[in-house]
Amino acid sequence: MAEVVQYAHLYGVQVLVTLNTLLHDDEYAQAVALAHALYKIGVDALIIQDLHLLDFDLPPIRLHASTQCDNRTPEHVAHLRDLGFKRVVLARELSIDEIRAIHEAVPDIELEAFVHGALCVSYSGRCYISEVLAGRSANRGACAQFCRMAYDLLDASENEVLDDAGQPIHQRYLLSLQDLDRSAYLSELIDAGVTTFKIEGRLKDADYVTNITAYYREKIDALTSSFHHSINPSFKPNPEKTFHRGATDYFLHGRTPHMANWDTPKSTGEYIGSVLEARGNTLRVRLNHGITLHNGDGLTIGAEGCSVNGVEGNIIKINKALSLSRYTDIPLYRNLDVEFVKNLHSERKIPVDILFRETENGFELIYTPLDTKLSPLMGRVGEGLSLELAKNESKALDTIRTQLTKLGDTPYIARSIQIDSKPYFIPISIINEWRRKTLNGTW
Repeated sequence: MAEVVQYAHLYGVQVLVTLNTLLHDDEYAQAVALAHALYKIGVDALIIQDLHLLDFDLPPIRLHASTQCDNRTPEHVAHLRDLGFKRVVLARELSIDEIRAIHEAVPDIELEAFVHGALCVSYSGRCYISEVLAGRSANRGACAQFCRMAYDLLDASENEVLDDAGQPIHQRYLLSLQDLDRSAYLSELIDAGVTTFKIEGRLKDADYVTNITAYYREKIDALTSSFHHSINPSFKPNPEKTFHRGATDYFLHGRTPHMANWDTPKSTGEYIGSVLEARGNTLRVRLNHGITLHNGDGLTIGAEGCSVNGVEGNIIKINKALSLSRYTDIPLYRNLDVEFVKNLHSERKIPVDILFRETENGFELIYTPLDTKLSPLMGRVGEGLSLELAKNESKALDTIRTQLTKLGDTPYIARSIQIDSKPYFIPISIINEWRRKTLNGTW
């Protein structure tokens, strides 16, 4: 984790560590020791739920109140501020008006709001079904995920309830909510007082993280110019291309219908068309315009999943026969696009302005990041080195400029370079050594 902190800080990125579980009496000493160890390696903040931790000798580290604290009212948020918290992670269930009311009542605390990811069917931090039925507490990171299981729906007389098609609601995923997606409301959330957007990522893989963070980075950059990094993704972000259960803005603008997906608790992915006929390991389909399937793509059809073994026109060969309740006109989704995943790569670079100037005893080389949170990288180079003026002045300056801006294997990218020096002849190997040592801070 120390390596993670060092790497993140290089880019001006904060590292927040979750210590947000309810603790047993014999666990507090270990938790406090962990807090001190995290503080020592430079972690920027702890996200906690158990307020009894505040009664112990914690390090002077910034504290954020987890969403597990059930942060839903101005009074509760004000209480957390008075306890020393600098930020609260709001409950997912709040409307935009409730968020605004909290900000107006407690303007001197940062508000973090979820914008994307999995949803719990109960209030944040207040779901006890797993503890009651399985002895596994969601507040101790051991949720048994009962909301992702199938149920029968019965009325008060224990008769089966029928759906709109007249079918009994039998073994449906009645509590399995779709995923949160508030990407269309980022500006509105900012106006309401939200300072930080939170993307739920528990148990998500690197493909999901790369895709979703790039998606929101793109959205945020369209709203603000305060971000000073150069990012070059090799793909077009699309939240439907990685883990995706559908989308809901939840209660942001009041209660909305169809928050749950009764068909499956798994990732459905993107809607790509419909199954016209299913026979054994063969599907006849109607694909949406622009959709191309590849061998290895993952498909979801109702509650079942399969993978593509071959495509001939509108006929798809799949890896197994499906046990569908109906065999025609079924919505077809793709939850794995192998070509999209293959190109999932994003590189972040820090723009720097370079200054190379002559001093009384040598030269000064400075790489100044555009991001003002990052410190300049400085080196005094060439002290005591005997140099001659170059015969070809233009070529000498071009050589210095070219070598000092060669930043390919570093986190940096040159934005500008200024040379305040006579046109000395300096061997390329020496210029490269000056650049490396300055960037590595090894002078």
